[in-house]
Amino acid sequence: MKIVHIITRLILGGAQENTLITCKLLAQRGHDVTLVTGPALGPEGDLYEFAQNQKFNFLILNDLRRQINPHYDVPAYFQIKDVLRELKPQIVHTHSAKAGILGRYAAHSLKGKWGAGLPKVVHGVHGLAFHPYQSAMLNKFYIAVEKAAAKRTDFFISVADAMTNQSLAAGIGSPDRYATAYSAIEEDDFLGTISDEQKKQFRQKYAIPEDSIVLVTIARLFHLKGHEFIIESAKTLAEQFPKATWLFVGDGILADKYKSWIDGLGLGHRFRFTGLLPPNMMPTVLQSSDILVHCSLREGLARTLPQVMLCGRPAICFDLDGAKEVVNENTGRLVAPENVEQLTAACAELIQDKELREKLGAQGREFVKEKFSPGTMVDTIEGVYRRLVS
Repeated sequence: MKIVHIITRLILGGAQENTLITCKLLAQRGHDVTLVTGPALGPEGDLYEFAQNQKFNFLILNDLRRQINPHYDVPAYFQIKDVLRELKPQIVHTHSAKAGILGRYAAHSLKGKWGAGLPKVVHGVHGLAFHPYQSAMLNKFYIAVEKAAAKRTDFFISVADAMTNQSLAAGIGSPDRYATAYSAIEEDDFLGTISDEQKKQFRQKYAIPEDSIVLVTIARLFHLKGHEFIIESAKTLAEQFPKATWLFVGDGILADKYKSWIDGLGLGHRFRFTGLLPPNMMPTVLQSSDILVHCSLREGLARTLPQVMLCGRPAICFDLDGAKEVVNENTGRLVAPENVEQLTAACAELIQDKELREKLGAQGREFVKEKFSPGTMVDTIEGVYRRLVS
């Protein structure tokens, strides 16, 4: 099949890694795949090098931007349309909010141009633009936009059942047009065990004592990612557990704010900031740590959750969106969103009980192995494509 994927930007992020793995495997299976994206502006890094070294085609449209701005959005729409006219794909698969809207409208406008009902339009639901942590007015706007785009969408592929359920509850699409394909992980990288010497070197690089219990968070230092709740919990935990160390992996516009806050609390010596790290460093990061703490308030299903489980480590996570589909009493601990008291208690339980950490980690590894394999994800996606064009 001839397939075009469109995503707003190729920064270091879960939706982006998911899309790249999808394009990579589809190309390996013999499909003609093109990935269209906008520029990766800002402090979040980019995945261009990976995209440029694969068997699929890769195209950057400078006017495809994340923020709503007619100055860029109108030209981007016509540029996408021109690309689709030239490539004549059977499938157009969009990802993320902006590319999801512009790409679906552009693709739908070309239906029937090179075959009955072609191209077929698929939208990947990695997260939702509407959520409880913004104004009701803004949510109404986003829901209205998504409803309109749904009329130009043949099928939706969600990264978690929770995304499907929330979309349907908002009146977006119908149940027969949804499937779930859990966001794949390059599992061999995480299942492989790094050496004690590698762990030692990683900890030495960030001045983490060998006997520390490391609570790691992998997320952009950005709004709604929840670092503030982790810092609040550390105020209590740092006194109770002198060997606990917090490791923040990522960068973003709130980095300086968080560092100043932590220093003001007198906890600067207990926190480490790595800045941006490439995806291939994540197995080392996670296996050099003891507990993943993920407090994002807006997430489809965070890839870092199955990643840490593949590494045999437990996860502590806010109970929202798709988190409960991987985190449970057998693999980690779910806590109520924004509840610092519950978060502190869950962290304390795992910090002080090594046997429990190891038990949860081992159970988590077995639980996610098959569910998050690249082959499983692409089998589902490819199956949807074939049904649509048959």
